[in-house]
Amino acid sequence: MWTKRWMRRLGFWLTAATLSAAGAQAQIKEADRTGGPYVPTPQVVVDQMLRFGNIGEKDYVMDLGSGDGVIVLTAAHRLKASGMGIEIDPELVQRSNASAKKLGITDRATFQAQDVFKADLSRATVVTLYLLPGMMMNLRNKIYNELRPGARVVSHDYHFGDWEADDRFTFDVPEKEPINGVPSATLYLWTIPAKVSGRWQIKVDGVEAARDIELTQVFHKINGTLLNAAGSGLSDVRVKGEDITFSIWNGGARHHYRGKVKDNTMGGMVNLNGKDARWQAVKAAAQK
Repeated sequence: MWTKRWMRRLGFWLTAATLSAAGAQAQIKEADRTGGPYVPTPQVVVDQMLRFGNIGEKDYVMDLGSGDGVIVLTAAHRLKASGMGIEIDPELVQRSNASAKKLGITDRATFQAQDVFKADLSRATVVTLYLLPGMMMNLRNKIYNELRPGARVVSHDYHFGDWEADDRFTFDVPEKEPINGVPSATLYLWTIPAKVSGRWQIKVDGVEAARDIELTQVFHKINGTLLNAAGSGLSDVRVKGEDITFSIWNGGARHHYRGKVKDNTMGGMVNLNGKDARWQAVKAAAQK
């Protein structure tokens, strides 16, 4: 059953379509600031979001636009995770904190009345979202830059445009049909990649010559160039969390590198002529 408060807010939102152009524009700006009206997330969607994000007791979940707090409350109560909800409506924050107290999980679940753009996301291992498309796009760079590599982002129904999700799935949710006319939900999952743009020098154990590569990155898309190496090339660069893989070609020979990125260094193993060898790389700026 939808609360009278929610019905009032939804009615207010729909009425914006009949306002003057100036009034409607003001409502759009307000939606960009707040993420839109409070719409409760069905429990079945909450459960699927937590499963999709592979959330466990070691995770710290931050829900941006947390509403009644159901995502953080469920994560803390059922999965023993910790977390915080960020919500601009003080009344909803008060309600969420009261629910945490009633469940006896105030040591793991807290809620703050705050603008999501001012929230520090660096502690989160998982961020969850159920916000309108404009708000999603406005938060995209903040989420990408503030979360640590390997952190996960799970969104309900809306995505980050050309920052493509690593995974997505759609399932039936009949109780959503009275809200938006669509009896289903789509979830999106991203894993924050390490930031690898720049020039790197690679050294392989037992190989005297070092190699320089140049990487350019836009969210999940990474292109690479092998510098000063005629007849050789770099391809298949992939980064997920701290894990990196790429291939260096020398004529017809393909050497597959796999490893991990840590700030301005990376390293791992590569197979050369049938034998595994260790490789390390340092970002050029870090060498100064």
